[in-house]
Formats: sequence, C-alpha cells, structure tokens
Amino acid sequence: MKVFDRIRDSQQLRDDERMFVDVVRDLVRDKIAPRAEGYDRDEAFPWDNVRDMNALGLNAVFIPADYGGVELSYGCYLMLVEEISKGCASTGVIWATNFHGIKPVIDFGTDEQKRRFLPPIADGGLVSLAITEETGGSDATQMRTSFRPDGDEIVVNGTKIFITNGDVADLHLLFGKWKEIEDPRRAISAVVVEKGTPGLRVGRKEEKLGHRASSTVELVFEDCRVPRRNLIGAPGDGLSILFGALNTSRPSVAAQALGIARAAFDDGVAYINQRQAFGRRVIDFQGIQFMVADMAARLAMTEAWMFHVARLLESGVSDVAIEASILKLSASDLAMEIASNAVQLHGGYGYIKGVRVERLFRDAKLTQIWEGTNQIQRVHIGRAFVERKNGR
Repeated sequence: MKVFDRIRDSQQLRDDERMFVDVVRDLVRDKIAPRAEGYDRDEAFPWDNVRDMNALGLNAVFIPADYGGVELSYGCYLMLVEEISKGCASTGVIWATNFHGIKPVIDFGTDEQKRRFLPPIADGGLVSLAITEETGGSDATQMRTSFRPDGDEIVVNGTKIFITNGDVADLHLLFGKWKEIEDPRRAISAVVVEKGTPGLRVGRKEEKLGHRASSTVELVFEDCRVPRRNLIGAPGDGLSILFGALNTSRPSVAAQALGIARAAFDDGVAYINQRQAFGRRVIDFQGIQFMVADMAARLAMTEAWMFHVARLLESGVSDVAIEASILKLSASDLAMEIASNAVQLHGGYGYIKGVRVERLFRDAKLTQIWEGTNQIQRVHIGRAFVERKNGR
C-alpha cells in the first residue's frame, strides 16, 4: 500500500540496505511465513528459519564491521525485525533477542571482549538476555542473582526466568548484583556467560500462549564460575548498561509489534474485500470502513514515529528513553487492537486454529509485556511531564 511504502521511503535507506530488505522480504514470503503455523502448532524451535537467515548473514547487520559485521543502519534493522515478525513472530523475537543481548557488549564492552564475543554472533550465533527473576521483572533492582568476586573469576548464584533463547544461546548476557556493593541499585552488574560453562544449567521450559516456536526457559546458576574478564564495564555499572540498552531494544519490540499488526491488518482487509454478507462485500459497510480507517491511521502514525526514533539514534542522540517508551507503548497496544479486530473481521473463522489471525492475536500479547510492561511505559512517560519544584 502506497501510504505505508512512502513512510518507509522517508527513512532514506542506502541502496545496499534496500536490496537487503528486499532479499529478506523474499525469504519471509517464500520460506519463513509458510513454516510459521507448523512451528507454532508443534512448539518447535525454528532451526530451518535460523539457518536460512544465517545463510544471508542476517546477524551481521548489527555487528560493527571491525568485528566481522556489515553494520547496516538502525532504521534498516528495525525494518528487518518488522518484516521477519510479519511472517513469523517467534522467529522475529529470536532474532531481535540476539540484538538485545549483544548490543550492550557492542556499546559498553572492551575491544578485547568485542573481539572474542562479536565474530561468533556475526557468524550466526544465538544470544540470550538474562534479567528477569521471580522477584524482579520490570523492577530489575529486586533481582537476587549474586556475583561474588574470587580472584580471576566471578562466582554466580541465582535463577533467571522467562529467558528467550536460553536453552539454545551461545552467549548469555547476565545481570546480577555484586556482593561487595550494598546498595541494591549500585550493585547491579553485567557479565557474559558462555554456553557450556560449568554451573549453568537449563531448568523449566515454558509452555506459552503465543510465540510458541520461540523457546523460553529458566536458567539456573549454581556456583557458576565466569572469568572476570567477561565482566562488562565495572562492578556496579549494570543499571546504566541496562537503561542504555533499553533505548534500542524497546524500538525493536515496537518493530516486532508493528510486524504483527501489519500482518493482521493485511489479512483482515483482504478477507473483508472478498467476504460477502447480506449480498454485499463486508468492506462496503460504512462501519467496517471506519474500523479500517482507524487502524490504517494509527499504523501510519506509529510507523512514522518508529523511524523518527531511529533517526534520532542514528544522529547520535542518546537520551531517547521517553521517545522509545512512547513507541513501544503505542506499537504494542496497536498490535493487540488490530489483531483482535482482525479476528472479529474474520468472524467465526478468526477463532479457528490454522487461520493466521488467530496466531497473530496470541502473539500480539507478548509485545505489551516484554522489555517493560506497558504500565511501566506509561509511568516513565507520565513522569517526564511532572514539573519539579523546590529541587525535588
């Protein structure tokens, strides 16, 4: 549709980036999308999709060229997340999690750490981001995983839950609290834990409402010894690393949500253009046209805001926390609304397994939860407009 194409054109991708987006779009159409229903039904990790994406060098797009990547623009990365998620939201979340987990190493790691950790990911490795615990989800300060320094090693104890890619990842970016720092906020630190490290084991695997092809597991650390050289930054730098990472991961979640929303919108509109009721196409009823108009308007505005945030980040603006929260909130609420509307437009068929909008409806919900619930996003946004008085 021209309206959405023009928004994308405003991002002004390089010629090589446009070609790459086209190649990925073809892969999604020809292979990833046709497999999505089966992977979802069987709760099977989409290894074929991962292999096909690796054959294109897809992980390399967010890795700097000095470390084996091709480093396309952030706006191009968001387009790719959206395209992949349109075809298979589970595959979209797997690939986006690679970015979420490795981006803090790119931004805050030493050159030595980057030379060890980034090339394997550029070559197609998988990453997990291990933050959430039973005592701390959106409030990361409540985490209890401990980091105890012991000579050249860090001894890790604790349990993480809801970890995407946790059972398949080659690297885990793990957040915990440094034992020698008492303040619960200042104690948060980050380390990279490599696959196969003694003391790390995979616990429970979750059965989920949506994103059923994406693995979500518990990670258990029992006297797990990690080389101290795997510490990102200094002890106590974890909270600033985490907040900095959210500026780029929340727009990534928004791109995933927009992919789900656009797929649901396209399916819903296609169906009502051919479905008839009372001797007329469903699309010919004015009430239905108003519903479509509202969805199209919000899709267009949210997509435009996503590329606005991308341009801010690409221009070097670092303080985009509120813009990122606005984007994540808007896109994920929209995905849930459009997916619900698409089910409604399909009538009884929308409620049946095997019809794509049913799966999209289930997949949309996660986007309102992960990388900070939408309630937390509203708190962040609202507080930004509170006028401070008397220095408080």
